[in-house]
Amino acid sequence: MKEKQIATIKRILTYIKQYRFWVAASLILAVVTVATTLYAPILVGDGVDLIVDQGLVDFPGLLVILEKVAVVIAITGLSQWLMNHINNKITYRVVKDIRTKAFDRLEELPLSYVDSHRHGDIISRIIADIDQFSEGLLMGFTQLFTGVMTILGTLGFMLSVNPFITLVVVLLTPISLFVAAFIAKRTFSMFTLQSKTRGELTALVDEMLGNQKVVQAFGQEQEAQKRFEEINGRLKDCSLKAIFFSSITNPSTRFVNGLVYAAVGVAGAFAAVRGALSVGQLSVFLSYANQYTKPFNEISGVVTELQNAIASAARVFELIDEEAEPSEDGAGELGCADGKVELEHVYFSYDPQVKLIEDLNLAVKPGQRVAIVGPTGCGKSTVINLLMRFYDVNSGQIRVDGQDVRSITRKSLRENYGMVLQETWLKSGTIRENIAYGKPDATDEEIIAAAKKSHAHSFIRRMPQGYDTVISEEGGNLSQGQKQLLCITRVMLCLPPMLILDEATSSIDTRTEIKIQEAFARMMEGRTSFIVAHRLSTIREADRILVMRDGRIIEQGTHQELLEKKGFYAELYNSQFAPV
Repeated sequence: MKEKQIATIKRILTYIKQYRFWVAASLILAVVTVATTLYAPILVGDGVDLIVDQGLVDFPGLLVILEKVAVVIAITGLSQWLMNHINNKITYRVVKDIRTKAFDRLEELPLSYVDSHRHGDIISRIIADIDQFSEGLLMGFTQLFTGVMTILGTLGFMLSVNPFITLVVVLLTPISLFVAAFIAKRTFSMFTLQSKTRGELTALVDEMLGNQKVVQAFGQEQEAQKRFEEINGRLKDCSLKAIFFSSITNPSTRFVNGLVYAAVGVAGAFAAVRGALSVGQLSVFLSYANQYTKPFNEISGVVTELQNAIASAARVFELIDEEAEPSEDGAGELGCADGKVELEHVYFSYDPQVKLIEDLNLAVKPGQRVAIVGPTGCGKSTVINLLMRFYDVNSGQIRVDGQDVRSITRKSLRENYGMVLQETWLKSGTIRENIAYGKPDATDEEIIAAAKKSHAHSFIRRMPQGYDTVISEEGGNLSQGQKQLLCITRVMLCLPPMLILDEATSSIDTRTEIKIQEAFARMMEGRTSFIVAHRLSTIREADRILVMRDGRIIEQGTHQELLEKKGFYAELYNSQFAPV
């Protein structure tokens, strides 16, 4: 655990390193702040010594000292304000860099990582954990620097006045350090567990919120509440333990600091009686005893926050350290593809223990319309994932225009595909922005023309602000069919050389579907198209139908040819259209 902490701290320092100029400025200002703060008690002590007895007060001398005190306070306030401003700048720039790095890595991660991790936990790492880290780092800059400087500066001033009393202070100091270190060791693992459980809770809330309709439809509110309460209870327990141990740090160190103050008072009083100290110097020592012990309280609090911050940072660095998609150095650009697609001896499975695609072979000519049908779980959508390189094959080859897709960049490959999925996705923004997602420089005329082709123009026109109507990321103010029409319009606007339609009309009424099929027919002319469908009526005109089962193509041909074979496709077709 200690090695993990050290490694995390080193990582944090690498992010801070680029702001070393600001760190140096903060350190200088911390020195100035501490020096002026420690010089003020000396001036007060000198002032006390000028008040000898009733009627024996050096008022001119006191006036000079008060003027000096005013200047010192002004310098302290200014330097402290500048230091805090710089510390904020450093902290939030470092946090911005780490959060940007984390999000950039998220964009680079293979789809397999996103599929295998709860989305809420990933969100928690990028948002909540980095927020926790920023709070700890800010406290570290703001209080750790000045705390350490105050301790060193106070010891120096006290040594210059009376080494014996300083020795008393130094001998009692290790007790405070021991208490803080003892507690800090036990808090890191608790804060790590707290961050992990918080991520688990965020994941559950995100899951329930995104699927609230399903939860309510199946009457699972109480079950969801039980799951929430169970995780929330564990979060409460680990948070209470972490906070309990961290909260006893301050009172423990305060107790030790009280001993230091009492020791200084007693030793100083005896020294004053012997004439080794003046009353003013004794007041200086008592003030220093307070100032010397105060940073230990602050540092103990900082250590607790730093434990939390390091634990949170470790979770973020785990995300950043996840292996990204293989580098594409040396990969070529596909350009505008002709649409020739070949799959040769392709093997693939998500789990090595569970076989899925085995020895899949397929040759698609440019402009062909290929339909893929089969029972649920046969590998239809997996073939689409492989064509788009959301996943790479375990063995075998997929070629586009004769080039292995692994030898060309994913971006150039995907630019040649237009994809409409059964699961619609819209971003938060205007309808115009959603349609132009794949072609941001599209003109209004192009957007409207695409919407008319997809039969979305009529319902868009009825929206409150038309194409400027703002919709949520889930499209909550649109029907499922309308959302799917917008996704189809998005592809209509780009018109790439190859198309993938995965249940693209599943949420559209029959009348609109007929119009969409006509639009698709026009759109697919001259374009290689892959159509995944459960409703077999939508693929009768396909040039070639692939029938899949258990990851293999078991039949292929035209609609009529497959019906005449009276095989598995005929069974599927007749099950949908046989008379009741």
